[in-house]
Order: sequence, then C-alpha cells, then structure tokens
Amino acid sequence: MFGTESIPFYQIAAPILPEIGLLILLLIVLSADLFLGPSRRRPAGIIAAVGAFIVMAANLVVGLGMVNNEAFAQPVLGGMLRYDMLALIFRTMVLLAGGLTCLIALDVPKVGQQGEFHAIVLVATMGMSLMSAASDLIMVFLALETTSISLYVLAGYLRDTPASAEAGLKYYLFGAFTAGLFLYGLSLLYGFTGVTNIYALAEPLGRQLLDGTNGSFALALALLFLVAGFGFKIAAVPFHFWTPDVYQGAPTPATAFISTASKAASFALLVRVFGAAWPDAVVPLWTSILAAVAAITMTLGNLLALVQRDIKRMLAYSSVAQAGYTLMGVIALQSDLGVASVAFYMFMYVLTNITAFTVVIIVSSATGSDEIKGFAGLSRRSPCLALGMVLALLSLGGVPPLAGFFGKFFLFSAAVEAGYVWLAILAVLNAIVALYYYLTVIKVMYVDETEDTSPIRAAQAPTIVLAITGAGILIIGTVAGPWLAWALAAAQNVTAMVP
Repeated sequence: MFGTESIPFYQIAAPILPEIGLLILLLIVLSADLFLGPSRRRPAGIIAAVGAFIVMAANLVVGLGMVNNEAFAQPVLGGMLRYDMLALIFRTMVLLAGGLTCLIALDVPKVGQQGEFHAIVLVATMGMSLMSAASDLIMVFLALETTSISLYVLAGYLRDTPASAEAGLKYYLFGAFTAGLFLYGLSLLYGFTGVTNIYALAEPLGRQLLDGTNGSFALALALLFLVAGFGFKIAAVPFHFWTPDVYQGAPTPATAFISTASKAASFALLVRVFGAAWPDAVVPLWTSILAAVAAITMTLGNLLALVQRDIKRMLAYSSVAQAGYTLMGVIALQSDLGVASVAFYMFMYVLTNITAFTVVIIVSSATGSDEIKGFAGLSRRSPCLALGMVLALLSLGGVPPLAGFFGKFFLFSAAVEAGYVWLAILAVLNAIVALYYYLTVIKVMYVDETEDTSPIRAAQAPTIVLAITGAGILIIGTVAGPWLAWALAAAQNVTAMVP
C-alpha cells in the first residue's frame, strides 16, 4: 500500500482516521486543561465528549463510503491493521462509549472537573480502536497494553479513596500477570510460524501440525495462554476475580467505560484472532475450551450476582455472565451468524450497561450509597430514572421487545447452529436465573418504601446520555433487522484470507 505508485491520500488516512482524530482531540483537551483555571475545567470534558462523537461520525461516514472501494477489507500500515466492516462497527462502539463516559463524568465530584481524566479516557479509546482493527501480533499486544495501562489509571484515579486505590492496584496486578501469559502465547505462535500477521498464521500452523515437527502440546499451551489473556480482558472465569472489586472501587464513570468499551474491543480482537489465525485442525480444540469457559462463566456469574447487595458488584457479576453469553457467538465463528451475533450483542451491551451505570451515578450521588436498598422508592422520586434502569435491566435479562432479547436470540441461535445445543439450553436457564436479580432491583424501585421522598433530579449531561442510550435500546430492539444486516456484513470478511 505504501509503494511507489500514487495512492489517494484518503485511502491512506481513512483506515487510521479514528486514531488521527483522537490524537488531535487529546491535544486540544490537554491544552484546555492547561490554560483553564481549576474551577473552569468543565469545558475540557465537553470538548472530549463532543469530539469523540464527531470522530465517530466521521469514521462512519468515511468507512461506509469506502465499503465498495478496493482499499476496504485490506491490510494497511504494513499489515499491522485491517480496515474492514468489523473494525468499523467496533470502533463505532468504543468511540460512542468514550464520548458517553466523558458526558456522564462531567458532574461527578473529583472527576468531571479534571481534564486529565477525560484525556486518559481518550487514550484508552485510541487503544481500543487499534484493538478493533489489529491484524498483527505486535499491534495486538501494543493496542492491548495501551488500553490496559490507561484503564489501570482510571480504576485507581481517586488516589485519596482507599477503594479506588485498591481497585487500581488489583486491576494492575491481575493485568500484569495475564499480560505476561498472553505475550508468551504470542511468542510461541511466532516461534512456530516465523510470521506475526494474524491472517498468515493458519497455513504454517496447519503445516506444523501435519508434519508433527513441533508437536501439539506446545500449540495447545499457546492456545491456553491466549485464552488466559483474553479471559482477563472480557472478565471470563477463572480470570474474573478482579471484576467485582474494580467495578465497586473505581469511579463509576470509569466502571461504565471498563465494563463496556473494554469488553467490546476485546471481543472484536478475540473474534479476529480465533476466526482467522487457527487452522481447521485446531478449531475443535479451541471451541471446546471456549464452550467450557462460557458455561462456567455464565453460571458462576449469575449465581454470585444473586447474593449481592451492592448495585455495582451485582452489575460486575452480571458483566461476567454476559461475557459467558457472548462467548457462544465466538464458538460459532465458522458461521456468519456467530460473528454477527457477537457484534450485535456487544453494541446492545454498550448501550445497556452505560444506561445502568448512569442511573447508578445519579442515585448514588443523591443517597450517598451504592447499596441496592438505596434505590427504594426511585419510581416516585424520579420516574424517568426508574424507567431508564428498568430498560437497562430488562434488556440485560433478554426481555422482548428490548435489544437484549434479540441479542440473546441471535447468540443462542448461533450456538445451536454450531452444534452446541446443550450450551444454548444452559444459557436459557441462566437467563431465567438472571431475571430474578434484575427483577429484585426493579421491585425495590417500584415497591419498597423509603423515608426520603424528595425528588432526585439529574443534571443535563447524564440526562442526554440516558436519552441516547434509552432510545438506542428501544430502537435496536424493535427494529433489529438493519443492525443485524450490518453485523452480517462484518461477518462476511472476518475469516477471509488477505491476498
């Protein structure tokens, strides 16, 4: 792509447009933070949020305009990135999550007025954008670590708060350990093949297996190390231990960002690596491993969520369970529906979880507690907030006609199509269990009484966020066809080999 032939500039810039835009936006935010006084730094957050939405819109317009261009679905930057529909969809998710996070953080004490908080969110978003398009093992690790280091800082951002400091430290320690395992797995793959491009790994790996020169044990070890690295990022059992403490201790806007954008980008990378890098002979091995991980993850996540009394810890274990559901789509990557169901579900999940955590921020600020009992009487104190939480919880529970229903339907269908009927049945049973603790929160909001009956009023920024995400949950749920078609378009070139 970077040869001597004349190449239009837009074809060079388009694949890295989000990174260029985020870098410019980062410099603007840091400059605003530098020159504005401590009490006047709110505009830095507004600039970060609006700028992220502008970058998202520009990326969509340019990307959709290039779908039929010969430069689309091709390697760029020497094969480090692949500019395709999968990257376009997941970049849209992480940019949307980054912009919404900056908005909901505006009125949070010790966070909203800090320009560096929004700057770190932008750096993390840049790393996640690179994760969504990475097609080389070197870029995979660089993007993962750019994202991870930023998220460690966000989790421990409130240095004077013991819970936040503990969250940052635990997140860092778990992350450093799994990053070492993940890097060793990548090094084994390079040792087997001598190449680092994801789309060039399958052929030499298959040849090695046929020749029997290196044995299958070392390859299985590399696979397990990669599963460990991805398992940490998506909060899958048994690499989920950091999740409840980090979700509870981190500033709630950071929790919302970690639970949505990070998970979405990680699944984008997981889909790309497992969809293209492994030869057919290894597919039964990694699908069996991921099926077992999915079953344990969704079951343990839901069972532990049942006994939680803190809303953020409950949502943390719910997030673990959601990772288990989404892994069913990864298992079915050999079909277009498998890839599409992951993309659809992650888009729904980003909107739904940000809705839930936005309500948590507002209610916790009014009550001074993250306890579920603090939501008592919310339907009378703020009917709109209660409705927003109902939409989020019922969508997570898979109740029609909300987005979560179709998301789960597509995932379960993909699992059945892939031959994992037992896993789909287990997922349905788990969804029923999950409904219990979601409905418990709804019962507290609408039935339980509270001594404090004063109205809870939301600031303008979180109100805008709730309007955007709530409308998204309803629209995707009631008109699912176009969104699924978009996701299916991403699936059609994920596993295709790059010439």
